[in-house]
Amino acid sequence: MDIFQAIFERRSIRKFIDKTVEEDKIAKILDAARWAPSVGNLQEWQFIIVRDPGRKLQLSEACLGQYWIAQASVIIVVLTKNEKVVRTYGKRGEDTYVKHDSGAAIQNMLLAIHSLGLGACWVGSFQEDAIQRILRIPTEINVHAIIPIGYPSEKPRIPQRLSLEHFTFFEEYDSRWVKNMPYTMR
Repeated sequence: MDIFQAIFERRSIRKFIDKTVEEDKIAKILDAARWAPSVGNLQEWQFIIVRDPGRKLQLSEACLGQYWIAQASVIIVVLTKNEKVVRTYGKRGEDTYVKHDSGAAIQNMLLAIHSLGLGACWVGSFQEDAIQRILRIPTEINVHAIIPIGYPSEKPRIPQRLSLEHFTFFEEYDSRWVKNMPYTMR
C-alpha cells in the first residue's frame, strides 16, 4: 500500500469482527513502531500485548467504560521508560520528548495496522494508575496509549479536514500561506 493511501484511508475503528489477529501481523506492527524516530535514538518505548478477555475487560473499564475496547482481538499498551531520556535531556525530555517518541511509534503502528487490513483506535482517555495496576506496570513507567486492534466490522465516513490555508503560515506567525498553494490530494 502506498504511504499516502494509508494516511488518507486510515480511520479510527471501534467495531471488530470475531477473528484473531495473527502473531506475524502483531510482529509487523511492533516492528513498525520500533522504526519510528526517537530523541537521541534512545528508543525508550515499551509495549504490552494483551489478549486475555478478562484483562481486556478490565482495561475497557480503566478506559472510562469504553467497553468496545474489550471486543478487539488484541490490545497493545504503549509505555515509556523515561530513565535514559531524563538523564540525557532533563525535564524537557520527560515532559516533551517521550511524548513525541511514543506518538511517532503509535502513528507508525496505526499506519501498519491499516496496511495489513486491520483496524485500530488510538485511545488516550484512561486512568493511568488503574492500567498500571491491571498490567503490573511499575509507577516509574508511563502509559501513553491503549491501541485495540482487530479486523474491522465498520467503515467510518471520511472526516472533514480543515484546508491547509487554515493553519499554515509563511515565514512568520499569522502570515497566511495562500500564494501558489500546491496541489493537495484530499
